[in-house]
Amino acid sequence: MGLAQFEDRMSRILFSEAAIQERVREMAAQITRDYTQNGLAKDPQGRPLLLVGVLRGALLFMTDLARRFPILVEYDLISVSSYGNGTAPGAVRLVKDLEKPIEGRDVLLVEDIIDTGYTLEYLRSSFTARKPASFRVCTLVDKIARREINTSIDYSGFALDQDEFIVGYGMDYAELYRNLPYIGILKPEYIA
Repeated sequence: MGLAQFEDRMSRILFSEAAIQERVREMAAQITRDYTQNGLAKDPQGRPLLLVGVLRGALLFMTDLARRFPILVEYDLISVSSYGNGTAPGAVRLVKDLEKPIEGRDVLLVEDIIDTGYTLEYLRSSFTARKPASFRVCTLVDKIARREINTSIDYSGFALDQDEFIVGYGMDYAELYRNLPYIGILKPEYIA
């Protein structure tokens, strides 16, 4: 089955590949301005901005974002799980921690989607305890319709005020559809 055949599984495409790439370029330009001209960099040692991608969903977005920076950046990855049988709403578990210490660093957390806000607040609390010089949040999709707790996002690619199940560009259903170059709404018959 080719990627084109997956379009039949979408009720509609929300954000095309071209729209995503344009928005990623715009976000990279804004972040670059902020960390150079606007003085958001606070690292006393002047080290490059540290991007922290949340596995697995943010991998494609973080890669495209990083390639568009005209400034030096470093990156690391973290993995958390917020799903599982018998867990309370908002329960988050660390699966893979960072490889690098973040104390004194300028950290930009990169997420594919923020919905309820629980995972973000878990990560914010964990990272703040590690004493970074600065901590900001970047997400491709801000799924406002599912927000359960108040949280702040510094850079948002697209706001989504509908509660639809979206896949593509890193986002999945049962680990499928991550490799689609667009973001679409999965038809209900493909959700078990």
